[in-house]
Amino acid sequence: MQDGNGRRPRRVVITGMGTINPLGNTVEEFWQGAIAGKSGVGWLTQVDSEGYATHIAGEVKGFVPEDFIDRKEARRMARFSQLALAATAEAIAQSALDLGAVDPYRAGVFFGNGMGGYPDTDRAVKDIVRKGGNRIDPFYMVKMLPNMAAAQVAMRYGTKGYNATISTACASAGNAMGEAMDLIRNGRADVMIAGGTEAGLSELGLAAFQVMKAISTSNDPPEKASRPFDAKRDGFVSSEGAGVFIIEALEHAQARGARILAELAGYGCTSDAHHVVVPVEDGETTAAAMTLALQDAGVRPEDIDYINAHGTSTQMNDKYETVALKRALGEMAYQIPMSSTKSLIGHTLGASAAIEAVACVQSILTGIVHPTINQEYPDPDCDLDYIPNKARKVDVNVVLKNSFGFGGQNACLVFKRFEP
Repeated sequence: MQDGNGRRPRRVVITGMGTINPLGNTVEEFWQGAIAGKSGVGWLTQVDSEGYATHIAGEVKGFVPEDFIDRKEARRMARFSQLALAATAEAIAQSALDLGAVDPYRAGVFFGNGMGGYPDTDRAVKDIVRKGGNRIDPFYMVKMLPNMAAAQVAMRYGTKGYNATISTACASAGNAMGEAMDLIRNGRADVMIAGGTEAGLSELGLAAFQVMKAISTSNDPPEKASRPFDAKRDGFVSSEGAGVFIIEALEHAQARGARILAELAGYGCTSDAHHVVVPVEDGETTAAAMTLALQDAGVRPEDIDYINAHGTSTQMNDKYETVALKRALGEMAYQIPMSSTKSLIGHTLGASAAIEAVACVQSILTGIVHPTINQEYPDPDCDLDYIPNKARKVDVNVVLKNSFGFGGQNACLVFKRFEP
C-alpha cells in the first residue's frame, strides 16, 4: 500500500495502554474481570434516579483523583479529564516512554469524547435556577469543554504537537485512534497519545436517554441489564470510563527498544447520511466502514480471527450490525467469533471504542476472547457467534473493531499481531 505520492506509509504500533472503567481501574483488573464474564454494572449512585425508570449504570469504582492529580488541579477538572489522566499514566508507564527525550512537536494527543463535562453542565444549570448565574462554579467553562481532557494530558506531559478532540458520539474514540494513526503514517508525528474518555452520568443525561427510550429499564439485577444480541435486550446501560494508548511509528518504537504490544493496522470511516439515531437497515454504510478498514490493513475477511462488536444492547443496533457484518464479510461472518464488551461494562459512549480496543489487544496478547454475557434468549435476527457467556481460547492475529455513533458516524479499526 502506498500514499498518493507513491511512498509507503509508516507502520504504527502500540507500545502502551491504560484503562479505567466499571470493571477495573487498570488494564489487568479490567481484563481479569472480562474473561471471567463479570459485570461492572450496578446501582446508580452518582445521580438521584427517583422519578425515573432507570436506576442502574456502569460506574467507575474506587477512583481517587488525588492518586493521579494534585488536589487543587483535580478540583478544577471535570471527571472525564481526571479519568483520562489516570488511564494515560498507566499507558505511559507500560510503554516506558520518556517523553522528555522526544521532540515535543513530534508528540501529540488525539482523544474522542462525546459529552465533555456533562455533569458539570447539569450542576451549573441547577445552580443558575437556585442561586443565580453569578454563583455557578467559576471553573465551569474549562471543566465542561470536550477538548479539556486532551489539553490536560498535553499540559501534564509537555506534548506540543498535534492536539485535537473529535466528537462523533459513540464512534469518537475510534475516529480519534484512526486519525492519530494517520498522523503518524503520514509523517506529521512520531508519537501520539490516543484514545477516549467519558464521564457523563448525570440527571440531565439520564432524563435525555430515558425520554428517547434508549436505555434499559431492566434494573434488577443490574448485572443482567446489558444483553447485546439477546432477544430480551431493551436498551443500553449508560457507563463511564477511559481508554488510552501510546502509539508510535514502528521505527521510533524500535529505536528506543520498546516492547510492541500490537500493530494498529487499519481504519475505515463512513457516514450513514440517513438518520440521527436509526441505523441503515441494509447495513450498506456500516459494512463499507468495515471493508475500508480491512483494505487499509491489507487483510481479507478470512484473515479475521475475532470481532469486537459495537453491540449496544439496543434492538436496532444489534440487529442491523448483524446485517452489516454479513454484508461486509459474507459467509465468513458465521465463522468468526465476536463479542460485545458493552455486555460487561455498559456503554461508555465516546470512550467505548478505546476501552474496547484494550480488549482487542489483550485478546492478541493472551489468546483469549471475552464473552458476551447475558446471552440467554436467542434472537433469530442475531444468529452469529457472539461467544455466549463464557470466554474462549482463540489464536488471535487479526481483530476487527466496530464503533457506530448517533448521527450515523461509523469508525472501524483493525489490530494485528506485530510481525517485524
